[in-house]
Amino acid sequence: MQIGVTYIPWEIAKDSVLAVSDDLGPGDLYARFEDKGHLITYTREEVTARMPTLEEARGLMLPDGVPVLVVLHTGLDQNLHPFEVTEFTMRADYMGLDYTMRVDD
Repeated sequence: MQIGVTYIPWEIAKDSVLAVSDDLGPGDLYARFEDKGHLITYTREEVTARMPTLEEARGLMLPDGVPVLVVLHTGLDQNLHPFEVTEFTMRADYMGLDYTMRVDD
């Protein structure tokens, strides 16, 4: 249904499970970021649509002519510094996006 790749700055990942394993232990990915002092405070997401690469089409088992949605998700910490970026590539024929976001003055 989707392919997700997460990028973490080496300065954050080094000397932690984030650098060496997919088994993150108790909690989730954001719990490990909190262990390193990065509390997720905001997220930013950019959504685009495009035709898939051949590799994506094979991996997602896409029929000919079906586009993908690409969501570039950025987590920002309490200092508004980005600390992780995940790119999700999704089948557009099976996915929809629904956002509820607080808008501050």
